[in-house]
Amino acid sequence: MGAATKSSTTHTPVKGRCAAIRRKLDGFPRVRLGHLPTPLEPLDRLTAHLGGPRIWVKRDDCTGLSTGGNKTRKLEFLMAEAQQAGADCVITQGATQSNHARQTAAAAARLGFGCHILLEDRTGYSDPDYVDNGNVLLDRLHGATVDRRPGGADMQAEMEALADQLRADGRKPYVIPGGGSTPVGALGYVNCALELATQADDLGLKIDALVHATGSAGTQAGLVAGLAAIESDIDLLGIGVRAPREQQEAMVFELATRTMDCLGGGLDVARERVRANCDYIGQGYGFPTDAMRDAVTLLARLEGLLFDPVYSGKGLSGLIDLVSKGHYADARNVVFLHTGGSASLFGYPAHF
Repeated sequence: MGAATKSSTTHTPVKGRCAAIRRKLDGFPRVRLGHLPTPLEPLDRLTAHLGGPRIWVKRDDCTGLSTGGNKTRKLEFLMAEAQQAGADCVITQGATQSNHARQTAAAAARLGFGCHILLEDRTGYSDPDYVDNGNVLLDRLHGATVDRRPGGADMQAEMEALADQLRADGRKPYVIPGGGSTPVGALGYVNCALELATQADDLGLKIDALVHATGSAGTQAGLVAGLAAIESDIDLLGIGVRAPREQQEAMVFELATRTMDCLGGGLDVARERVRANCDYIGQGYGFPTDAMRDAVTLLARLEGLLFDPVYSGKGLSGLIDLVSKGHYADARNVVFLHTGGSASLFGYPAHF
């Protein structure tokens, strides 16, 4: 992969710290759903195109569960908790083209749970491809029931109301908040931080920065907690797709702190570790931008990779813009975490 390998791979301080946190993670129920570890690959054509630091991609689009994506890591812990609670079905919610809903439906199918999905209309789009193709088609293919809610609905309250109905019918539902963004779900990205650090150590690769799309906060919170726990100096930046910077950072910090508390052992998260750039949201969540479209098209044609219009595509557009502006001029290696979601491209065909 073009990186020097180390002459000694038996034990390093990084691996020792990772092993200590893994022992903590081993104390939580977990069901194996993902193809892990996911690959860490160089994007040499993109690197040459941008003329900046070497760009790498952490392929969490390759987690293997229903076209892959970042939610699979969270669901390994969440579905195990559902099993432990004696649930026979799960309820979750998201926007119309929710990657989280699709992966939850797939996990439920694999484990024999019923699955009930509530989809919030956050865009007002009525195109049949948007409302019934892409992730929505896969939700149904996996056997989930799909119900709609208007934009601005209290989706947590809607899930709790559905859970009450199911309990009245004798079912045992387990409610998963949107994005799987709970301390238990975020443990999946604590594990990802350890995985990435170990891969880099094995390659003799010094990662200067890690960039990814951030929305419901669980992925970034888990990464913040994981990197802090192993005392990593990797500069982590979330590219916001949903909320203003102050709100996004507050959500991430609160969840990262709770996730660290979940790990126990007196570990702490410094507020300055939580950074989000929310300049690439455009009109709002789920609304395409020209920069996103250009970034998705560029990577499809330069690297043969597919990114999604809502999360990874906007995150990628942010990374490309920041590199082009010299933001990472002093960096040698920058990793972009690919959170998956290419199925939602089929909900937005007119934009490509």
